[in-house]
Amino acid sequence: MQTRSLAALSIAAVLASLFLCLGSAPLFDVDEGAFSQATMEMFQRGDFLSTYLNGVPRYDKPILVYWLQAASVLALGPNEWAFRLPSAICATLWCFLLFLFTRTFYGVSVGLAAAACAATSLGVFIIGRAATADALLNLLIAATMFSAWLYLQRGERKWLYAAFVAIGLGVLAKGPVAILIPGAVTFLFCLIRKDFKTWLRMIFDWRGLALFVLIAAPWYVVILNKEGWAFVEGFILKHNVQRFGQPLQSHGGSLVYYFPVVLLASLPHTGLFVRIFTRLKSLWADDLKCYLLLWFAFVFVFFSLSGTKLPHYVLYGMSGMFVLMSLQAIEAPSRWWLAVPVALLFAFLLALPWALETAAARTSDAYYREALAGIRFSTLYYTYVAATALFLLWLVAQPRIEAPHKLAASGALAAATLAAFVVPTLGVVQKPVKEAAQLARERKYDVVMWGINAPSFSVYYGRPTASRTPRAGDVVITRTRRLKELPAYDTVYARQGIALVRIRG
Repeated sequence: MQTRSLAALSIAAVLASLFLCLGSAPLFDVDEGAFSQATMEMFQRGDFLSTYLNGVPRYDKPILVYWLQAASVLALGPNEWAFRLPSAICATLWCFLLFLFTRTFYGVSVGLAAAACAATSLGVFIIGRAATADALLNLLIAATMFSAWLYLQRGERKWLYAAFVAIGLGVLAKGPVAILIPGAVTFLFCLIRKDFKTWLRMIFDWRGLALFVLIAAPWYVVILNKEGWAFVEGFILKHNVQRFGQPLQSHGGSLVYYFPVVLLASLPHTGLFVRIFTRLKSLWADDLKCYLLLWFAFVFVFFSLSGTKLPHYVLYGMSGMFVLMSLQAIEAPSRWWLAVPVALLFAFLLALPWALETAAARTSDAYYREALAGIRFSTLYYTYVAATALFLLWLVAQPRIEAPHKLAASGALAAATLAAFVVPTLGVVQKPVKEAAQLARERKYDVVMWGINAPSFSVYYGRPTASRTPRAGDVVITRTRRLKELPAYDTVYARQGIALVRIRG
């Protein structure tokens, strides 16, 4: 009975975090808009090998996620659900892999707790609902790392070949990082355990390498032949080599950037994450736990040294930590490890409307001031958040309820709050872009994008939008703060810092 109830709570946690109100908010710029528009241009161009964004080649990511989004759009039509569904499915499979792997070594209850912990952690909640490539990559990295461990322990070649297949797909999803992480972590583990020969046999297995080449190489060969040096320069040099050496698109940060990020990304289970570091000596002595710690440590250190820093990079190493966090939930002698992060999260949610209102009043940027001013939280929001917080604190305090049940229940309710209230409310900032695009599409305007980077406009507009200096007679999508830089114009649409205007002439 205990296992069944935990399974039900874990399934509810996954569904609430990854599927509840998935299409309730417009696509967020820049990333969701860029991925979705690049997918739509594949249909518009009749080219499913190259990716373009507003008519310009896009070399940021390889092809796999666009194929998944294209299949979803074919099935469901071009809408928010369709663009986000591949990520939600990939994140669900990621959690299922966590369950299977953890169950194998630690039992069903710990496996269910690991799946619930992963699904409802803030970082996974965000990328698992976003129309980007990150949930897909995390699924494939987890599949690679789990398969590699099973091979190292059992010596069965099927697991080695599974790892190579996952790496091949990972290279199609994001590129060299899918090789780097498993290669480096398994190398470090074998080096620590003084078994370097095993690592060499792994990476130079000709059948595994053949599988990898068979999966990953064809698209790269075709695209190199088609795009030539531009692809090498854009994808390899800029979005991989240069991304490590220097900040791209102002995404930089200090060496301590990921310390607060990882604490926030693991909410509302941060207490379990912190507790791991009070048990490092005993964890390090166990081979599997050492492997999982090395996985996280390599990712954390590598991306801390990278010139370009984005919050979701640290998630590439979190799968192993979710396993260890679920073990802490079983072993934790004090309920405070669960209660304190839950209380902090819901206190933040109660303060969020005030924080946004204060930010709107203090910002000097007119666009953000207008955009934030449009966000409104209802009375129901305050009532629900307060009631849920009180219930969860009561639940965590109950000595008769087992810790995995508390973890899954608190995660499910926290994720449901974010999905049903917070994300749709914050999505209001993107609504003017969507409305302006739909108006332009309805009236068949030929629109120019200027002074704004909002690729989601093109998704709702239904065709690529050129970015250039406006000329007389142009219809322009821009931010209202930039209007003073334009010649005489007539306003077609204006709301929350977004304007659609026609230049006179």
